[in-house]
Amino acid sequence: MRRLAPVLLALGLTGCGGGSMDDLQTFVAEAGRDMQGKIEPLPQVKVYEPFTYNAFDLPDPFKPRKLSIGGGGGIQPDFNRPKEPLEAFSLETLKMVGVLARKGVIHAVVKTPDNAIYHVRKGNYVGQNFGLVTQIDDSQISLREIVQDSAGDWSERASTLNLQE
Repeated sequence: MRRLAPVLLALGLTGCGGGSMDDLQTFVAEAGRDMQGKIEPLPQVKVYEPFTYNAFDLPDPFKPRKLSIGGGGGIQPDFNRPKEPLEAFSLETLKMVGVLARKGVIHAVVKTPDNAIYHVRKGNYVGQNFGLVTQIDDSQISLREIVQDSAGDWSERASTLNLQE
């Protein structure tokens, strides 16, 4: 058995060697013969033509417009009065949660998004559009808001804040 092992090993190694790889070499030579990459030419570079911007006197469309103080006639909000706490919130985020009367004056109870409670009476301001409370009844607060349109003119609009049940 010891003599048979080297003979088998020699026969196994001779089976791995040699052999013709002509067909493989022919395939590789023919496969790469037509393989040439084509690179498109670079596009022609256009000459830079400077543009002169002449619209410095026009408003910038990418900046928010600021409310103008003064200006045209008609109704305008009072910019000099101190702001009230409920003017920091938009009207859509406020909730009327109740009504009460103290010393003959009707007050509405208003809840803010941060769950703070405020008492509002006729003459107070509510919301971010200079909303003046004009009337309070059992189901709603009536407001007169002053808003600015895209032309910069001020106008009044009526709004309500309804009781949330």
